[in-house]
Amino acid sequence: MAGIIPKRKIKAVDFCGASYYYYIIRSDLDCYMKASNFNKGSDLSIYALHPACRHGDHYFADKNDQFYIIKGDDYRRVTDLTEDNDSAVFTLHPNCRGGDHYLSGFGWFYIIFQDKGTYRKTTDLSKDSDSDEFTLHPNCKDGLYYWGLPDHYYFLKPASKWGVQYYKGTNFNKDECTAVYSIHPDVLNFLPGGLSITNGPAFGKWVNIKTVSNDSPTPVSFLKKVTKKIGYNKEKMSEMTHNWNISASATISSGELAGLISQYQFSLSTEYGGSSVNAEKENWNEETTVEEQITFDLKANERLYLWQYQLGFGSEPVLFCKDLKITNKPNPPTEVPEVLQENALTLTS
Repeated sequence: MAGIIPKRKIKAVDFCGASYYYYIIRSDLDCYMKASNFNKGSDLSIYALHPACRHGDHYFADKNDQFYIIKGDDYRRVTDLTEDNDSAVFTLHPNCRGGDHYLSGFGWFYIIFQDKGTYRKTTDLSKDSDSDEFTLHPNCKDGLYYWGLPDHYYFLKPASKWGVQYYKGTNFNKDECTAVYSIHPDVLNFLPGGLSITNGPAFGKWVNIKTVSNDSPTPVSFLKKVTKKIGYNKEKMSEMTHNWNISASATISSGELAGLISQYQFSLSTEYGGSSVNAEKENWNEETTVEEQITFDLKANERLYLWQYQLGFGSEPVLFCKDLKITNKPNPPTEVPEVLQENALTLTS
């Protein structure tokens, strides 16, 4: 099963928890999602990230609703990711640097070192106060993302036969797991790699939209009208975001956001349900139908095939590319259109 991209491969995405709410940061999209329940998909709202709060390496929050953004060896503390309120910048203690995941819970800061199989806890990231280091229980080592609330920690597991689930616990060292929950599809749609789970893997393929045949024994010239769709399927794209409340601060429509998330999914490798193409330069205007007149000179008993490149998820196209390709063979072309070949996304190792 195609999966969610882990935090270790994409710095711009992270989870965090503050008091009673969960957050998913998509700094690559300059926005974040706030939710009261990932399992039920409750109260899903999208907000803009303040410019000073973008492009962090890690995001986490504490019980006082203070958010922390790590960049390199420093971190910024704010009370509002949208407005950068009450900001202050500190330097990480050397012992608190280089973690794979950061979170807060139980009055402590936790730093997960997955390669070492350990975690560190401290009451102050700049001074490493009251610190200690422990071994991660094997069942707690393979989290894709980790986040905390005042009295629990959570981590997202890789997709399994039960889908994408997150675990709730109280002790990383002993694997004191108190509950397991599935992630709601409306939340999955916001995650990098999530569309492949809710809608099926991305595909890009040439589709035959017209065939012209000359069945006579002499050459013939044809003038044919070709009808094609171009742009994105608004109805299908709207399904991805229909339960999201887009805040005025986000300055982006739900359709535009769905388009950006879809473009990202197309750019991923097949490992994460993508098709390794770059759709940024294609026409993401709402789907329209256009007509073209094309002239053909066909030899006796010759047949021509007109192909359009389409991108979609599962078996349903959502983006109809502008260019057509004409061949004299019934097999679809094998090459990807040149405009889609540039700058396909590569993830960190």
